[in-house]
Amino acid sequence: MQPLNFPNYTFRFKNSENKVSIFDEIRKKFILLTPEEWVRQHVVRFLIEEKNYPKSYINVEKVVKVNGMNKRYDIVVFNKDGSIFLLIECKAPEITIDQKTFDQIARYNMILNANYLMVSNGLNHYFCEMDFEKEQYSFLKELPTFKILNSKF
Repeated sequence: MQPLNFPNYTFRFKNSENKVSIFDEIRKKFILLTPEEWVRQHVVRFLIEEKNYPKSYINVEKVVKVNGMNKRYDIVVFNKDGSIFLLIECKAPEITIDQKTFDQIARYNMILNANYLMVSNGLNHYFCEMDFEKEQYSFLKELPTFKILNSKF
């Protein structure tokens, strides 16, 4: 897999029937290794190792209904009270992050109401903070760490 714009992390891999899988610490199982999954696993490790988010607050690939259709978010991080703190959309490295990507995460967030958004293709990362009153988001240089996150509550 291609090198990404994250620190170097160690992953567990399994090869079965000429298909490589990567172990997902959150889902606690091996997942077929696709370019998007490679990015997703790096983002999860980034959240845990760089931002100190507890694994128990992280959820990966769950169904959410958007406009009556079943969609799947990539990653969410919950607050202590169960509300959603952070919504993350992962794309494969060859996918350019554009307005369409931000429109997608904004549609999901109309349902989920996360305070923060992250979009990454593994090479480029964008962080946003929501302003629900103005119905817009502003870009940030980085995500808050878990310690800062908890000081707000």
